Amino acid sequence: MTLTTTPTSPLLGEHNSLGAHFTDFAGWQMPLKYDSELAEHHAVRTSAGLFDLSHMGEIAVTGTESGALLDYALAGELSKIGVGRAKYSLLCNADGGVIDDLVVYRLANEHFLVVANASNAPAVYRELAARAEGFSAKVDDQSTETALIAVQGPAAQDIVQSLVPASQVETVAELKYYAVTRAVVAGIDVLLARTGYTGEDGFELYVPNEQSVALWRALLAATAARGGVPAGLACRDTLRLEAGMALYGHELTLDTNPYEAGLGKVVRLNKEFVGRDALQALSEQAPKRVLVGLAGTGRRAARADYTVHDATGGAPVGTITSGALSPTLGHPIALAFVDIAFREPGTELTVDIRGKKEPFVVTPSPFYRRS
Repeated sequence: MTLTTTPTSPLLGEHNSLGAHFTDFAGWQMPLKYDSELAEHHAVRTSAGLFDLSHMGEIAVTGTESGALLDYALAGELSKIGVGRAKYSLLCNADGGVIDDLVVYRLANEHFLVVANASNAPAVYRELAARAEGFSAKVDDQSTETALIAVQGPAAQDIVQSLVPASQVETVAELKYYAVTRAVVAGIDVLLARTGYTGEDGFELYVPNEQSVALWRALLAATAARGGVPAGLACRDTLRLEAGMALYGHELTLDTNPYEAGLGKVVRLNKEFVGRDALQALSEQAPKRVLVGLAGTGRRAARADYTVHDATGGAPVGTITSGALSPTLGHPIALAFVDIAFREPGTELTVDIRGKKEPFVVTPSPFYRRS
């Protein structure tokens, strides 16, 4: 009999000592929350939250044709990224369906780092490795040896600056959104990126597993000193929903194409890549359904897979992909695929919430923007 174990973060002991509640996420045992997911959500919006994201996949692509490989493998034009910058992109199949949405960092002329969603990391690695055939490029899965820690919120810059040498304080301040640099944080060499998934300012720090505990402890102390808290995946979900960010498996799937998901701007049809012909054809026709934001007027939240109906509660016109009672806004919000005729902001709809039709209105997303 073969025994299988649930993958765990190198920070598991730290989470246990903080009294974390755990969940199985994409096969990983990860913190769902530490105390109150609502308090953690508000901490990120007002001060800072510290997240363990070590379940994400990190895949290095190197070599003289690394940029050309990524241009062929992904929907975006990754060879045009400047060194020290990052870009959001999509890995699609030949039919234009989304295998994963990911972030690509260019660390040097011939060195890229692809960060994949935890549930899709093995598939992303396999696809990149297969698509690398014929290119002078190497694809190396570094996921199991890399930890990822994120500090997000208005105090994030102050937290990181408090832990870097004086010579790097200005470097942190000047780091642009979707940019990356090498830095020394709490005496530890890290890859420091100004990216995140919460709608707030923030940083993501990549570090070898063996140095992750020391880095976590230093960041946690600096975060707590500024009124922040460790934060789990539960509040991460409500934060990203308020910011209108897609979650793979909900807004994006193999049965979703970029145009109906509102991500057509990510696709570059001026080059050859896997899925280009299918996406070219899709770009020339109006989608039958589109992803929209919904705001509820009551208190009951719509959840994934709930059915959306017209204003009278009659004909089904769509499906909820994600939904929650927004902690920041105080009313229900949701993302949903709806028939294109119902896409306009202000359109009144209803959602079947456990047998009762609740009113919702099509609302521009993101629902929340930081000032």
